[in-house]
Amino acid sequence: MSIYATLWTLKFPKEGAWLTDCDWIEVTAQGVPAHIGSPSPGAGYEDGDPYVTFLPPAVEVDSDGEAPFMRAVVFITEYTLKGTERSGQEYPSPLLVLTGKEYAQITFEDLYERICTALRGNRQPIIAEIIAPDGSRTIIRAPRDKPMDS
Repeated sequence: MSIYATLWTLKFPKEGAWLTDCDWIEVTAQGVPAHIGSPSPGAGYEDGDPYVTFLPPAVEVDSDGEAPFMRAVVFITEYTLKGTERSGQEYPSPLLVLTGKEYAQITFEDLYERICTALRGNRQPIIAEIIAPDGSRTIIRAPRDKPMDS
């Protein structure tokens, strides 16, 4: 049984920036319910949290297994293969992992930027796309001396 519940899937520019002919990639948000690994008595994890090595810290839950926030939200793509030698529930290279509280409080704009930054990898942000009359294109990226998150 999976510890994840799919929250949503959206398409993002594959390289983290929209261009006139960009490819798109599906990004899926996988929620981890609050009761997973919870240290609360009766939650079923009295012997410890088996997911502590790859998820944010577990959260306390009430007697119904509920809490104000999920434990975590993990963002993956179709290229993120599930399962590692350490745990079949671990994504080996998620794009982003947030606590449930961070996810509940982040704006969509900030989340979009964080996902695009992760998709961009070590490439600088695109600051302009120039399309010449002949249809040729030139991409201009931020200089290397600028922070990558700007």
